[in-house]
Amino acid sequence: MTPPDGTLVAQLVQEMRGRISARTLGPGTRLPSIRAQAAARGVSKTTVVEAYDRLAAEGVVESRRGSGFYVAGHPPPFSLAATGPKLDREVDPLWVSRQSLETPDDALKPGCGWLPSSWMPEASLRRALRVQARADVAALTDYGNPLGLAPLREHLARRLGGFGVPAVPGQILLVDSGTQAVDLLCRFLLEPGVAVLVVVRCYFKFRALLRAHRARVVSVPYTPTGPDIAAFAQVLEEQKPRLYITNCGVHNPTGASLSPVTAHRVLKLAEQHQLTIIEDDIFADFEAEPSPRLAAFDGLERVVQAGSFSKTVSASLRCGYIAARADWIEGLTDLKIASSFSSGRLSAELLLTVLQDGFYRKHVEALRAKLAGAMSQANARLRAVGLTPWVIPRAGMYLWCELPAGLDAAEIARHALEEGIVLAPGNVFSPAQTAERFLRFNVAQCTDPRIFQMLDSTISRAARGAAQSSAPHARKTPLAIRPGAPM
Repeated sequence: MTPPDGTLVAQLVQEMRGRISARTLGPGTRLPSIRAQAAARGVSKTTVVEAYDRLAAEGVVESRRGSGFYVAGHPPPFSLAATGPKLDREVDPLWVSRQSLETPDDALKPGCGWLPSSWMPEASLRRALRVQARADVAALTDYGNPLGLAPLREHLARRLGGFGVPAVPGQILLVDSGTQAVDLLCRFLLEPGVAVLVVVRCYFKFRALLRAHRARVVSVPYTPTGPDIAAFAQVLEEQKPRLYITNCGVHNPTGASLSPVTAHRVLKLAEQHQLTIIEDDIFADFEAEPSPRLAAFDGLERVVQAGSFSKTVSASLRCGYIAARADWIEGLTDLKIASSFSSGRLSAELLLTVLQDGFYRKHVEALRAKLAGAMSQANARLRAVGLTPWVIPRAGMYLWCELPAGLDAAEIARHALEEGIVLAPGNVFSPAQTAERFLRFNVAQCTDPRIFQMLDSTISRAARGAAQSSAPHARKTPLAIRPGAPM
């Protein structure tokens, strides 16, 4: 918990609260005396008294007359974050998300997964809010239909048809987000211990969700045109996964796009091995020319599609969807009711108003142009400081870049955090932990020159450290490197 101010009292309160939450000070433990604590900290006794009084007011410690202060008998809930420094978790996918979400809005976040707020359709959102403010009270207060708002499902059916995906409104279930869509599908399709296939470099939330569902994750290499087909076939034969989770359109994190040939081969193998596919289409509107959708080729028989509009409309409007076989929608709807009862009707109404606004098409076209310019600029700047993009994406906001030989992305990320910059190290996206030399950059969040100044100085320092480490009696450099690491 962030201290309410920067005083010595607040700092001491935060430290003691953290030690108690982490169980390094257990229930009933006597705290150091006021005199001893003041001497050890080099602060006044008044400072310690005020800190202990604050902790007592929170119920974290208790005062015993004539004896001192003790940790209360019922400690607060265990806090994993309190067990170690934040900088030690930068390769943890959940912690990367927290860093991006918890840092101030004006912080530098080239590792985050969303566009700057100034790129979003603010005027359309405000118009939609005004429209809903005049709506019937039921739209503002009542639960919605379990399937979700009917006019929005009709709109989504027409939209999916534009991508070649044959869906009727009865095949579409609204949920609270794209993440909830994948979570519901995993609940519906999986049992603990079942094998699930992902690519070697995949969206880190897939990993986190599968871990939560106790699935057995298996992976295959990814190429600039999709999964490695030979490896895909081998894993299906040997591991017999029940499910394959992937992006369609623009791949996260690499920015690559699926080719028609690879899509055809994936579907043939899926049919042969009774494999179900979840296709996450959250980046659909970033493509001017849509790349192949497995759901379009398959007709929603073996492929389920999920998505939302958090990347192009608003992350605050929690509204996503599942498009699936009609006979699956019934069971998914029951599961939705059991886990969340109903999706947000107000969010659905607001989203529909924005999507039907004539400005949305122009907004998306402007986004594509901005992203193309940012992609070109970020590519040039990253190359200039020694990073090499794995592929130049045809659309989207991600560049997957390789560091010079000998550098570890986790160490680069740790150094960046010290300077208030959130990066996304490659192993966050790698179930096999084989992407230690890669970083994912969100080009829309890479417009500040301080990002590249930090990278340049850090990489240069690491290069000097490599030279020193090869010399006799070289001292260890502040940035960990791996001299002579293979490409």
